[in-house]
Amino acid sequence: MSVHAGYAAMCEQFHPTELVQLAAYAESRGFTGVMAADHFQPWVPAQGQAAYVWNVLTALGERTRGDIGPGVVCPSFKVHPALVAQASATLAAMYPGRHWLGLGSGEALNEHIVGAYWPEAPERLGRMWEAIEVIKKLFSGKEVKHRGEAFTLEKTRLWTLDERPPIYVATAGPVTARRAGREVDGMITPGAPVPKIETLLGRFAEGAREAGKDSERMPKILQLHLSWAATDTEARANALTEWPNGGMRFPKSDIRSPHDFEQMARLVRMEDFEGRMVISSDPDVHRAHIQTFLDAGVDRVYLHNVGRNQREWIDVFAREVLPKLTR
Repeated sequence: MSVHAGYAAMCEQFHPTELVQLAAYAESRGFTGVMAADHFQPWVPAQGQAAYVWNVLTALGERTRGDIGPGVVCPSFKVHPALVAQASATLAAMYPGRHWLGLGSGEALNEHIVGAYWPEAPERLGRMWEAIEVIKKLFSGKEVKHRGEAFTLEKTRLWTLDERPPIYVATAGPVTARRAGREVDGMITPGAPVPKIETLLGRFAEGAREAGKDSERMPKILQLHLSWAATDTEARANALTEWPNGGMRFPKSDIRSPHDFEQMARLVRMEDFEGRMVISSDPDVHRAHIQTFLDAGVDRVYLHNVGRNQREWIDVFAREVLPKLTR
């Protein structure tokens, strides 16, 4: 069975014009879809960009033919969930059968910029699930209203709604994974040790069964960061300079500034990436790593090479990695 291996477009790392060109090039070489990051700020200043994901997704819709979705939007702090529903429904109307809506509970780096109180994780998750309730109501196509703990929606409807986009929730914990199985259409998770991924997939399947759904038919998506370059030395340098946040062994959801991340990045060493991100010039090392997730039950991967050497990486993976992946 062919593997759905997409391109992870990092809006915090590349100018949007270049990013759309790279995604189109990746598709021309065999990548099968695009996951675009939603960031108001980059992780560290050296990454240098933070384009608005909905504009980028629209351009991707014009320049590519595969699936497109945000990985992931927080629908509950700097933007009301009704606007997320409207943006998503519009993309689905413009690019039928291609758009999916990836949602998460947010990070202070992006969400605190409106100056609101930044709550603890349980409250952030509660707001996300209530926001999903609002979005699902609007995706029904009916005239709806909502009055909850976090959000109010006066009686209204989506006037542009040709099809209901599937909703995928980002999760790194078993409780959220189980609820995602019950309440939405699929799950997204970042790279992690395979036993943890297997646990998340198991909880997701439990939730799906509780809701009378078949988890085998529901997308289980992995976003995987990696560092490939022509030499190991360059691959290591790219990891340290371009994506030091990948080596930070602590929760990042409460850090508010790229400049704070920059100071923390000074402490990151190569050994900090161990078990978190594969760094190698050998394409087969990367292939084997990706395959372990597919064997564990993931059925879609979106790959992000952290270096600026995107076209070189795309060519090498299109030739030596993607054709050898199996499900």
